[in-house]
Amino acid sequence: MDKFSFLNAAHTAYFAELYDQYLQSPDSVEPSWRAFFQGFDFGSESSGEIDLPREDVSCELVSENLTKEFQVIKLIDGYRTRGHLFTKTNPVRDRRKYEPTLDLENFGLSKLDLGTVFNAGEVLGTGPQTLQQIINHLESIYCSSIGVEYMYIRKPEEIKWIQEKLNINDNQPNFSAEQKKYILKKLNEAVSFESFLHTKYVGQKRFSLEGGESLIPALDALIEKASEYDVKEFVMGMAHRGRLSTLTNIFGKSAKDIFSEFDGKDYEQEVFDGDVKYHLGWTSDRITNSGKKINLNIAPNPSHLETVGAVVEGIVRAKQDDKYPDNPSQVLPIIVHGDAAIAGQGIVYEIVQMAKLDGYKTNGTIHIVVNNQVGFTTNYLDARSSTYCTDVGKVTLSPVLHVNADDAEAVVHAMLFALDFRMQFKRDVFIDLLGYRKYGHNEGDEPRFTQPKLYKAIAKHENPRQIYAEKLISQGIIDSDYVTKLEEDYKASLEVKLEDSRKEDKTVITPFMQNEWVNYISVDEDKMMKPIDTTYSTEGLTKITKVISSLPKDKKFIRKISRLIESRQDMFDENKLDWSMAEHLAYGSILEEGYDIRISGQDVERGTFSHRHAVVKVEDSEEEIILHNNISDKQGRFFIYNSLLSEYGVVGFDYGYAMASPNTLTIWEAQFGDFSNGAQIMLDQYISAAEDKWKLQNGLVMLLPHGYEGQGAEHSSGRMERYLQLCAKDNMYVADCTTPANMFHLLRRQVKAKFRKPLIVFTPKSLLRHPLVVSTVDEFANGEFKMLIDDERAKVAKIKTLVFLTGKFYYDLLEEQEKLGRDDIALVRIEQLFPLPAKDIRAILKKYKNADDVVWAQEEPRNMGAYSHMLMHLDEVKTFRAATRRAYGAPAAGSSVRSKKRHKEVIDFVFDKTKNNQR
Repeated sequence: MDKFSFLNAAHTAYFAELYDQYLQSPDSVEPSWRAFFQGFDFGSESSGEIDLPREDVSCELVSENLTKEFQVIKLIDGYRTRGHLFTKTNPVRDRRKYEPTLDLENFGLSKLDLGTVFNAGEVLGTGPQTLQQIINHLESIYCSSIGVEYMYIRKPEEIKWIQEKLNINDNQPNFSAEQKKYILKKLNEAVSFESFLHTKYVGQKRFSLEGGESLIPALDALIEKASEYDVKEFVMGMAHRGRLSTLTNIFGKSAKDIFSEFDGKDYEQEVFDGDVKYHLGWTSDRITNSGKKINLNIAPNPSHLETVGAVVEGIVRAKQDDKYPDNPSQVLPIIVHGDAAIAGQGIVYEIVQMAKLDGYKTNGTIHIVVNNQVGFTTNYLDARSSTYCTDVGKVTLSPVLHVNADDAEAVVHAMLFALDFRMQFKRDVFIDLLGYRKYGHNEGDEPRFTQPKLYKAIAKHENPRQIYAEKLISQGIIDSDYVTKLEEDYKASLEVKLEDSRKEDKTVITPFMQNEWVNYISVDEDKMMKPIDTTYSTEGLTKITKVISSLPKDKKFIRKISRLIESRQDMFDENKLDWSMAEHLAYGSILEEGYDIRISGQDVERGTFSHRHAVVKVEDSEEEIILHNNISDKQGRFFIYNSLLSEYGVVGFDYGYAMASPNTLTIWEAQFGDFSNGAQIMLDQYISAAEDKWKLQNGLVMLLPHGYEGQGAEHSSGRMERYLQLCAKDNMYVADCTTPANMFHLLRRQVKAKFRKPLIVFTPKSLLRHPLVVSTVDEFANGEFKMLIDDERAKVAKIKTLVFLTGKFYYDLLEEQEKLGRDDIALVRIEQLFPLPAKDIRAILKKYKNADDVVWAQEEPRNMGAYSHMLMHLDEVKTFRAATRRAYGAPAAGSSVRSKKRHKEVIDFVFDKTKNNQR
């Protein structure tokens, strides 16, 4: 029997449908059909004619009609995969030329076939149609004002959903007359707002939306439609372009306040530096047209444009975890990018890679690119190697829609498509809003210096409101007076707000997400230094220890891990608690008191140095056991996630999480302390400055392993000098603890305080298992965080040399002191470097009045570590003898021999000032 006898009874429409399925997902087709189609493709690709080897499929089986049907399917597939390259999406530039084109001849068809009816139309949902009708249908879907990229998606159900969606009205908007008028109203607000500012504040920077005004009706439609999906909260991040218009026309910020910011008035608040108007955040509630309330947030952002994206994702995840754990999709993240930024900034890739990870996913983000086609003064051809600025979205196989910003209805239509996709599949979607910018990078620039040809075209180009109004006039929906009145009414309202704003002397800045922070106060440095009760009962610690040292008896674990977990109880019983127990008991007590904890970073579940083991794996199944979630019925939730290999994106995410959830202890841990320099922008723009710039408190904890153990330049220093340089007044805490009990109380202080400050902790490596680095149960239960630890063994009258130091170096000096038998030296540890406990240090100086040699000792080079910080914040340090490594460019030597030699030189100099190691 002929192996292709199944062809005899089938109808060509069925062939067409099956071939279409094969092109989209070969593995989904029955094997004999797959072999048939592979043979067909091989023959058509190798010769252009159907001339297949007889053992694959005989030519007689493939009639000329069937061949043509397959060629039409190839044409349809060509439009689906390449149609976006031939759209009418660029309002001011000619599209680049791409090969091959979608010409009929490239698919074995000709103009003679245009009148022929093909069953291939079935795959478009239209039924049999002439080739001309099929092409018209495809042109409308794929090559008009919206270009769609999606055929790389690997899930057939998603492709099918998209295709069915695109087939509705040939992917053309179908709005009612009232909806069209509403789009025009929002478009008028966008256009009129910018022209009003341009008139009233000539030459002032505002990063106008002109050329991309259709963003405003699109965002408005998104919010309205999202309310029907029961979305409760939006969190948006965007850079400067169009931000002021978005704040006023979408988020409801009063134009009066924006005018006050333009007028450059001082702030009402005394202790507040503020920021430029297009960096500020905003929070408001909006009642949609259907009567539903939605909470809207637009996050503050610095000039590092894409940084805010990571922060937004963290804010969204915190809101989802705290308020909507059963339906996270009720919080929707929107990130508005610039075309140059999304293509050029590496953090975008980091954020995109988070989209499906358990610790970072937010059930899909809508990414919108306000595509100006110019980055500052750089043309797009010099700004990226990829075809599109949005090609990073293909990393997660997200659909991308390229839309002509001049076609307001198409922009709204694309936005609603994006929302539907996100809500259906809980995945990212990208919209490339292709427009232009009317002026230069800012309103003071002259863009014709660098883009003379482009700006000649822009100067003659009508704005989107004019284009849309003319369309509605031609449809008989409005007359010319309608637009004039819209503009006059809106500008009149702006005039009133401008007049009102000029009656006020000061600008009032409303804090971002103030509803999340109602139970927290702002404090200055004096209040930061006040002691906070961090005690916790011995009975409670006993209970927690029992839970975290008891693995399930019915599961099999690696023997070594079983011993490690059981040793927690042994340590407690022996009254010698190490660093890991400091963490575990701090976390357990914080959870038991009802706070949540989130920890993320590279390898944090086990810990880089294998000390934490907060997540334990069952040997056979790799099932995850998290003992901290078993402490009590009413405890907080313990979230701990190994992160992707990212610092910038992950620190941004966790900072955003802490911003939205002050009741959560949020911790990011670096694999090694200096790896945090990959997140330097987050440190400079947010962690150190956000409270001054934006009135934002944040309790993020950064754990940075630090200590010189001869592991080379990149594994020694947490670069504490950089953090200390950022410290000022009351912006953060910086600590370098030397005892488990102090670490326990430090972490508890972070949640027990009625305020939030970032906390930077230089954590140990070799001290994690050092025999002297232990604390008693009582020190945990009844102690407190000590900002300074005096030398309890010192006999005050005998002390001739007083050494101040911090961190692991204490134990190195202690070992040398005992070896030398020196009882004339006192070693005083400064555990909190900022705010510096200056009063306590001065009290120590007074106490050891017989000491004629006062030393600042550190293992870091002189140009690193805490030395310069001490000089800046304590005048007395200028008279101290400095025992440090020499100044170096690298933090430490690569050779362990050389590193040990330098380390020993410093130690020797501490004990003998004649051995000057600074020569």
